[in-house]
Amino acid sequence: MATVEQVLEFVEHQTDLDVIAVADHEDATGGQRARELAAKRGYRFEVIVGAEVTTLGGHLLALYIESAPRSFRRVESTLEAIHSQDGIAVVPHPMSWLTRSLSRRTIDRICARNESGITFDAIELGNPSPAGRVTARQAARLNERLWRLPCTGGSDAHHLLHLGTGWTEFEGTGADDVRLALSTGATTAVVTRYPSIRDVGVGQTAAGLIWGYAATPRKMLRLGSRRND
Repeated sequence: MATVEQVLEFVEHQTDLDVIAVADHEDATGGQRARELAAKRGYRFEVIVGAEVTTLGGHLLALYIESAPRSFRRVESTLEAIHSQDGIAVVPHPMSWLTRSLSRRTIDRICARNESGITFDAIELGNPSPAGRVTARQAARLNERLWRLPCTGGSDAHHLLHLGTGWTEFEGTGADDVRLALSTGATTAVVTRYPSIRDVGVGQTAAGLIWGYAATPRKMLRLGSRRND
């Protein structure tokens, strides 16, 4: 619900984030534009290009990529596509019933398989949005007991006020440091107060929900049109 320019200005002046990941649904071009513009304007933070990909099993975050994997494929195929770009695959809002999410059965299956290139690199345990909070404690317990994946925190922001309400703590200040910390499990997920509907505005919140649920079919139609061209 904001432009790339507005997001970057908000991060620069209203947060103390060192690195942000821009992960639009099914599309990496927003992240690319953000990275290019941040470098051009000399902002103090770095941008990781990403996409939130809809798999047949639910959403999967792809970070450090240049193009979004095709949507509505098996989780295994999507993981292979992410890793073929030397990307990182993160499970967002695990097991949440409020949005398309990977189930415990799916996460169990992939973790038990433990096959090179078909693995999760991290799991989002700090997501202050309603979709993230609803199963956060259960996901944290299961990860500690079974999955043992490095953790991330993220705002899952659809509005400017949400930016910086969830984050990943790591040693260092840059995108390469985030990757290194995830590879060694040296990360901490942190959340703070999530702005309420009143803070954001009822109309803006409603528009964001409608826009968000329409994002995947809208982008699928657009990408299909491009391929046909």
